[in-house]
Amino acid sequence: MAIYEYYCTTCKEKFDKRRPMSEAAAAVTCASGHRAERTITAFAVARGGADAGEFSMPAGGGCACGGNCGCGSLN
Repeated sequence: MAIYEYYCTTCKEKFDKRRPMSEAAAAVTCASGHRAERTITAFAVARGGADAGEFSMPAGGGCACGGNCGCGSLN
């Protein structure tokens, strides 16, 4: 299952819908019954370089140690 983002041009609202990938191209309606279009979901990923500071991870890790161990967990 994947989460897809849709936009209803009649209601001017965005919404998410969880569907099997095999149904990604199937028609979808909003809560009011209008036809909605699938949108492209944008997200940012830091890759290093001059702009890396904008998306850097916070200090510390997800462990009780605060990131001082070698487990690499950042939860």
